[in-house]
Amino acid sequence: PHIPRNLNLSMSMRTAPVKILWEDEHLLVIDKPPGLRSVPDGYDPELPFVATLLGERYGPLLPVHRLDADTSGVLLLARTPEAHRALNEAFASRRVEKCYHALVEGQPTWEETKIDLPLLPDGDRRHRTLVDPRRGKPAQTLLRVLERWRGYALLEARPLTGRTHQIRAHLAAVRLPIVADPLYGSGRPLELSRLKRAYRPGRSDHPLIARTALHALQITFPHPETGVPITVEAPYPRDFRAAIGQLRRWAR
Repeated sequence: PHIPRNLNLSMSMRTAPVKILWEDEHLLVIDKPPGLRSVPDGYDPELPFVATLLGERYGPLLPVHRLDADTSGVLLLARTPEAHRALNEAFASRRVEKCYHALVEGQPTWEETKIDLPLLPDGDRRHRTLVDPRRGKPAQTLLRVLERWRGYALLEARPLTGRTHQIRAHLAAVRLPIVADPLYGSGRPLELSRLKRAYRPGRSDHPLIARTALHALQITFPHPETGVPITVEAPYPRDFRAAIGQLRRWAR
């Protein structure tokens, strides 16, 4: 039987604790805090990442998919080679559904839409994923507006394909960059002074959210042993909640 529970693990880095959302002998699902890497950093392999942090408690962990370091939320890990193969097959056959929430700059002209733009990873000197009709691979993302504010919106994003930086690149391509995204947007943190009219910034004007405002809310996948669909959800982290709360208050 599975053992779903929350478990705070201390970390020797400046991020929030990791929470365990689902645990059994085949797999582990965690709520990854922003700032923690899913896989080793290509430039500095000594930086902590998920498997090194959790390995002492859980043994070898095999990544099935990735979240960018700044992205928070649900991350799925296999605990056995057999589970890793089964989960990889589920991803390859599109039997895994992922749902993200994103805070974006701008105002969508639609309530729901599908972005269908081919993407080319590592397409420029900044290693960004670019829309490229000739060399790009097919990529589709379903989008839905959840809330609107003055100059901002909260979107639900459901990627139908799994391209690198897909949601970030697609949103930038339709001129709705994610708040504080340093690669595909302005990178500027969301501060209270940007929301409140006639606000005089002072020492207390700390950023509401200073990292790419993207949260992996939910994942649904077939269990690698039983095939039964499992849905796991991660609540908003503190900075994401704070940003939404202040937008609701001051940016109506």
